[in-house]
Amino acid sequence: MSIRSILTLLGPFLALVVVYCIFGAMKPAMFTSDVALNVLTQTVIVATAAIGMTLIIISGGIDLSVGSIIAMASVAAATLVTEGYPPLIVFGGTIAFGALCGIVNGGLTVGLRLMPFIVTLGTMQIFRGGAKVYSHGTPVNLPFDTTTYKAWMGGSGLPYGVWMMAALVIIMTLVLRFTRFGRYVYAIGSNENTATLCGVNVGRIKMMVYSLGGALAGLSAVMVMAKTNQGDPTTAMGMELNIIAAVVIGGASLSGGEGTVIGALIGALLMTTIQNGCNMNGIPTATTEVIAGVIIVIAVIIDRLRHRRAA
Repeated sequence: MSIRSILTLLGPFLALVVVYCIFGAMKPAMFTSDVALNVLTQTVIVATAAIGMTLIIISGGIDLSVGSIIAMASVAAATLVTEGYPPLIVFGGTIAFGALCGIVNGGLTVGLRLMPFIVTLGTMQIFRGGAKVYSHGTPVNLPFDTTTYKAWMGGSGLPYGVWMMAALVIIMTLVLRFTRFGRYVYAIGSNENTATLCGVNVGRIKMMVYSLGGALAGLSAVMVMAKTNQGDPTTAMGMELNIIAAVVIGGASLSGGEGTVIGALIGALLMTTIQNGCNMNGIPTATTEVIAGVIIVIAVIIDRLRHRRAA
């Protein structure tokens, strides 16, 4: 990792430490192991989807439909469970369903050469509406005796989801840094025309990126189902903002060509820490949303200033 990458990660990490300490000073319970475990567990959902979003943003794209994919995929996951399918089919089927949603986004963006912002703004409504139509606007509840998925987001000890999140961060970091696919993703985000002239199949790489982003959103949906014991078509409302914010706060550039999975994890931890700290200190939800919005704006401003200096 270069010195520039380390410095880019250092800022968000210091911000995370400072925010955690501020909330801890206001409410010492923040420093307990139970609260730390709760923050880690809640981060799993955002961070898992943020890993996929990191690849999309690095490649110069965006996906506003990720929250709707999570909602729709959670309904699909809960449906598979209620119909008696084993966990392997539930995980595999939901991830594949998410990947299919990502392929739709990638196909429209690449095949028709449309702006990803506009495409995913439309599919955000389509996927959310589709989930509501299928479930008739009501949650699909898991059977009361279903305990198979509890350990993924709860139970005693460190939930499986936290270990999964850590494994994904390591794997995707290695993929981005040491594989041809990872180098192509950065190259496309830095300068798509140059990447094309160098022989990179830009369309195929973008399709892979969007499908991978959708697959990880599907995996995040399984974690939502495990946490809530249901698939809800109204879940993850506005979560796309937290996911994109986590990636940008972690040092990724909305212009493409920059970003790290570790940075996205730090950004997700920061967003979750703010939400938990505000809740524990009795800060109203509306105020919490204002704080989160301010942080997003600051992250974007820092991104712009960083690029002006580089220019």
